[in-house]
Amino acid sequence: MRLSVIIVNYNVKYFLEQALYSVRKAVQGIDAEVIVVDNNSSDNSVELVREKFPEVILIANKENTGFSKANNQGIEISKGEYVLLLNPDTVVEEETFKQCLTFMDAHPDAGALGVKMVDGKGHFLPESKRSLPTPAVSFYKIFGLSNLFPRSRTFGRYHLGYLDDDQTHEIEVLAGAFMFMRRETLDKIGWLDETFFMYGEDIDLSYRVILGGYKNYYFPEARIIHYKGESTKKGSLNYVRIFYQAMAIFAQKHFSGSQARLYALVINMAIYLRALFALFSSVAKVLTLPLLDAGLLFGGMYVIKELWSEEIKGSLSYYPPEYMQLIVPLYILLWLVAIYYSGGFDRPLRTYRTVRGVFVGTLLIAAVYAFLNDEYRFSRGMILAGGIYASFALVALRYAWGAISGRKLTFAEQETPRIVIVGSKAEADRALSLLSQAGVDNRYIGFISTLPQDSSEEHYLGDINQLQAIRKLYEIEEVIFCSADITIKSIIDHMLLMGPELNYKILPENTPSIIGSNSKNSAGDLYAIDVNLAISTPMNRRNKRMLDLTVCLFTLVSYPVTAFIIADPGRFIRNWWLVLFGRRTWVGYAPINGGKGQYWLPSIKQGIISPADKANNLKLDDATRRRLNLLYAKDYTVYKDLKLVWQNYKCLGTC
Repeated sequence: MRLSVIIVNYNVKYFLEQALYSVRKAVQGIDAEVIVVDNNSSDNSVELVREKFPEVILIANKENTGFSKANNQGIEISKGEYVLLLNPDTVVEEETFKQCLTFMDAHPDAGALGVKMVDGKGHFLPESKRSLPTPAVSFYKIFGLSNLFPRSRTFGRYHLGYLDDDQTHEIEVLAGAFMFMRRETLDKIGWLDETFFMYGEDIDLSYRVILGGYKNYYFPEARIIHYKGESTKKGSLNYVRIFYQAMAIFAQKHFSGSQARLYALVINMAIYLRALFALFSSVAKVLTLPLLDAGLLFGGMYVIKELWSEEIKGSLSYYPPEYMQLIVPLYILLWLVAIYYSGGFDRPLRTYRTVRGVFVGTLLIAAVYAFLNDEYRFSRGMILAGGIYASFALVALRYAWGAISGRKLTFAEQETPRIVIVGSKAEADRALSLLSQAGVDNRYIGFISTLPQDSSEEHYLGDINQLQAIRKLYEIEEVIFCSADITIKSIIDHMLLMGPELNYKILPENTPSIIGSNSKNSAGDLYAIDVNLAISTPMNRRNKRMLDLTVCLFTLVSYPVTAFIIADPGRFIRNWWLVLFGRRTWVGYAPINGGKGQYWLPSIKQGIISPADKANNLKLDDATRRRLNLLYAKDYTVYKDLKLVWQNYKCLGTC
């Protein structure tokens, strides 16, 4: 057998599906096998592989064994002369494997091979070629010198920025997303080191290839798309800890003496500095805009107070110091809380949410005002003036924020990009249907055919050779490629031609999802029926938790009167405590086969009641419960939870 393709998967079902479709095309004409090792995914990945890819050899682990160990499981049963370790969040061109085999056959000194990788926007990924992270190279990378001088032969060695991206080169380190290796090399140097759970194993393996007397090559004639989906975010403390621990393991294994001590010093400095930076960044990301809002509101309320005192009350000393020291901060707190629960701080920023939050906050302030003692009750006109000022000032701040960050802000709840679909009329219609079912707003301009097409066909814009001109004519913002009608090679060619200003998505054949990525640092975007769900939004998750607490408060106050309604008062008290402390939610998914019934949908806490409870005594099968759960998640609103609680009040103590 010529080739064994090994893919380790963990909870990226849709990306895995697209990768396997591209691999299926790429292995045509090659004596090859495909092995998927699933690390105990909870998103139905195993069922997907069994149903749609029966030719794939599947290993379904019962726990997450880590990247290295899972790959070794695949290597152990593989039979190929060559072994490819491939990430599930990749898409390979149709000729990629044949090109790699031809190159490796022609270069017997090659132990391993990497290819040119681009992200979902068509950007070249610099990790396609790297050098060994020696103490000096690591120092330049950690302290930003490699980013400042990427083309320097001294400072730019980490990503070898001084080497031409479109020329074949001998390099030191390959990316773990695509490692094409000779079997005899693996047998000689050993498989992946299972000490590395995640990160660092590709560096270690690449270095051992060189120590074994072989060469690593960067081969740009073969290309793949790598969406860069990861289990940890690069700005998080968890990523800093895991990544630099992996680097420390590498240093202990391969360096000795003064070099090892220097590397350990650099790594320890990096851990503390990057951890401090990550902590500062995460805090700043959360607090910067609210603090700016608070400062802007306080300054505005001070100016309003001065003008109101002089023009309306006729005395600059009309308001006592307590007004600015106590009352105004209380007003600002209520505005900020209302904006938070309205989604005014969620990314991407939408000014509509801010205005909505200010309006609700002003109503809350007016309500609180009625309960204040007379000594703290100042002019209601000041509250109204403050609300009007807050709406304009905070919206202006967000537009300034967008201008500084280079991000376009809109007043609308969601932008609706202009899209074209590249593919046949049938596939274009299927893409539109998926967008509609997933609740994705768009301005569909038309489809561009890859085959001769009747020009009178509705929404037909032209053929594939006119894509660039059509994009400029209609000011297109997003392109969806139908991979059933266009090759991955052609998709990558057009992405590179049109540039990263556009957003690109791919509709794999026979799938219910459209996949892409608008940032090289994100795990990708999904337009899928069971992914774009209302219950997934941060605002709805906050509102759901707030409703849980509100119901807790109501049931506590009303318990002396309503206790006789509840079926099991004792169990109700237990449930009440569980919901109060966030371990349960009042309304959750309907259980399936005795489980929580949520493994295939966005995770929420186990519910006390569920949408299935409205069926009264009807016996529902699992298929019906799944449909109810999907509808609940897709169309979620706080009102639906409140309605279910009201209708099933007596059942709050029965679960």
